[in-house]
Formats: sequence, structure tokens, C-alpha cells
Amino acid sequence: MGFTDKLDLLMSKKHITKAELARESGIPYTTIDGFYKKGSDNVKLSTLKKLCAYFGCTLDYLADDTNSVSTVAAHFDGTEFTAEELEEIKKFAEFVKNKRG
Repeated sequence: MGFTDKLDLLMSKKHITKAELARESGIPYTTIDGFYKKGSDNVKLSTLKKLCAYFGCTLDYLADDTNSVSTVAAHFDGTEFTAEELEEIKKFAEFVKNKRG
């Protein structure tokens, strides 16, 4: 799946347009539209980071055309959970990763 295909998928999941993505992510519309018209071979790292932050996905997911694995991300601002609960969440994530092998 290519970069713009992934953008389309992510935008459809949020029910947003390219214009809304531009406004909400802080990336100029001309940049986003340019991905579709001119290609996405030379996307700036700063742009990728903004897209990842907005969509809650990894750089690998967006930048790697061979990576079609769905990404699940959770972001906590620190006010939803206590420090102890956040530590327990981190430990559980490590536990899940370690089960792989």
C-alpha cells in the first residue's frame, strides 16, 4: 500500500478531507495535495512526524510501502491515569511484545 493510499485510509477512518487534514495537522494544503499530484518520494521528516502525531501511527507505517500492518497507538496525557497505572500499562505492553517469541 502506497503513502497516499495510507493517507486516504487514515482520512476515511476519521471522516475528514484533505482540507480538514491540513487545518487540523498544521500541514499546508498545498503540501498534502502535492503528495497526490507530484508523488510522495521526498516527504519531509517533519511532515511525516506531524501526520503520525495526528493519526496516531508510526513513521514505519506511513513511510514504508511494504508495511501494511495495522498500527494501534494509545496516547495518554498523564491526567487520565495515575503514575502507577501508566507504569502498569507500560508493563502490560512489554508483556504483550514478549509473548511473540
